[in-house]
Amino acid sequence: QVQLVESGGGLVQAGGSLRLSCAASRSSFGSPIMGWFRRAPGKEREFVAAINWSGRSTRYADSVKGRFTISTDNAKNTVYLQMSSLKPEDTAVYYCAASLLWETDSRQYDYWGQGTQVTVSS
Repeated sequence: QVQLVESGGGLVQAGGSLRLSCAASRSSFGSPIMGWFRRAPGKEREFVAAINWSGRSTRYADSVKGRFTISTDNAKNTVYLQMSSLKPEDTAVYYCAASLLWETDSRQYDYWGQGTQVTVSS
């Protein structure tokens, strides 16, 4: 079992930036893919970005491409989501998750954090 703990959410004005962190309780837990998802009020959870632990491969939703950057720090067992040029429509609870597979489908992710709220004011 592994625990994922997100941090870094908060309130920011449109056009601003935030960096989310997701710390895994241990390394080598068998899930090589780390993803970020979000759920806005009244909407379904959606894929945001994914990365493998080596950091060599990344994948982004079209809605965040060019504005968000996902990265890893293997020494700290931590995945980051750097969010820039934030828009009010980015307001959501952001979750990190771990998977065996390169997937954008949240059902393929086995471990989940508790989520961190990001609110972007206009």
